[in-house]
Amino acid sequence: MAGVQEASHGDVRRQHARRVLVFPLPFQGHINPMLQLADVLHGRGLAVTVLHTQFNALDPALHPEFTFVAVPDGVPADLAASGSIIPIILAMNAAMEASAAVHDVLASVLADDGQPPAACLFIDANLLAVHKAASALGLPTMVLRTGSAACFSCFLAYPMLHHNGYLPPKESQLYTPVKELPPLRVRDLFVTSSSDHEMVRKVLARASETVRNSSGLVVNTFDALETAELDRIRRQVDVAFVLAAGPLHKLSPRSTGSSLLREDRSCMEWLDKQAAGSVLYVSFGSLASMDGGELSEIAWGLANSGQPFLWVVRRDLVPGSDGPGLPEGFDRAVEGRGKVIPWAPQQEVLAHFAVAGFWTHNGWNSTLESISEGLPMICMPHFADQMMNTRYVEAVWGVGFELEGKPERNKIAKAIQKLMNEREGEVARGKARELKKKVGSSLENGGSSLLAIDKLIEHISSL
Repeated sequence: MAGVQEASHGDVRRQHARRVLVFPLPFQGHINPMLQLADVLHGRGLAVTVLHTQFNALDPALHPEFTFVAVPDGVPADLAASGSIIPIILAMNAAMEASAAVHDVLASVLADDGQPPAACLFIDANLLAVHKAASALGLPTMVLRTGSAACFSCFLAYPMLHHNGYLPPKESQLYTPVKELPPLRVRDLFVTSSSDHEMVRKVLARASETVRNSSGLVVNTFDALETAELDRIRRQVDVAFVLAAGPLHKLSPRSTGSSLLREDRSCMEWLDKQAAGSVLYVSFGSLASMDGGELSEIAWGLANSGQPFLWVVRRDLVPGSDGPGLPEGFDRAVEGRGKVIPWAPQQEVLAHFAVAGFWTHNGWNSTLESISEGLPMICMPHFADQMMNTRYVEAVWGVGFELEGKPERNKIAKAIQKLMNEREGEVARGKARELKKKVGSSLENGGSSLLAIDKLIEHISSL
């Protein structure tokens, strides 16, 4: 079959009675949890076919247990190079809806006699075009929400937020509480100061439509973390189930293989040589960017803090530069105490005995991974759901605090000391450890997340 890369051995049909298809949105924070869910389902005896775009294409060699199928995405090269997430999502869906390519690929996959019959397709909520193509073929779709339950609850509330005057946001009202969605304030909603608000509104409306028209919703969270938010979604969305099956990275037997960036594993040997509970891990995710001045302030803030640190500095962190040049004298100032790498095996880093805190952009994967290891956070959100995640970290769970405003070296050094060595950081660390225990409970036999996976497998088996 054209476009299919067979990534398994022997008679797949004989080994597996049923098959699931998965189609992640092609950004790192969406790919990871979708492939983790695929791992979980495969571990329960289901064959897995991964559909993926040519944009940020996945490497089938890293997942020999799956079958991979490329799908034309229609994203113009210049737009793909820009990294502009919302325009890419809209362009991808528009191209897929204007073409029969997705329909034809799905039809070909379903007709493949060499594979077990497909029970359903798991998609990202941002792939409404794929849902429409699957529906036309009679293939049930389920949505994996790769963000928090609170974030999706906000998606659903967007029409209300407009009607009640919170949106579009006004500069004078950024700290106004959103009384319908406590503890959020206007500044915590799914917006940034530079957002094209109507474009954001369109993307979120389409994501909500995808979920409402699906057969069920799986959220990468756990019941004890977002009880009220999950209940709110269940009241508002009429689907067969809303399951909290996370943290998926703790359920997946595979910790590597879905990174779009090459991990520098030298950091693990470096961490092995550090004192227990001494290191601050710093990473702002796979998409955030900053200017050279901000990078310099962060560098000197880390240097002036006196704290051991491991800092992820992506080569494209400062757009338009030939690699993110660190300020002159920085290497000398932190010699023996700090390590800078282009990308890290983050789950392993956060679980390491030497790491005691995380300075993060608060994407949901990073937030959930930090909670899972009982680590408190310094929060520096950039866009999308990161402001909302930060608000929950600080005001609901009490496991960190926000570093507001532009990065400034003295403010940074004080924040690091507060997190790593002062009472406020110790209180946050204690609360993070309590949440870590709740993560463990959710993953035990009879725990909420394992029961959610059981229900999901039962539902798939009934299709």
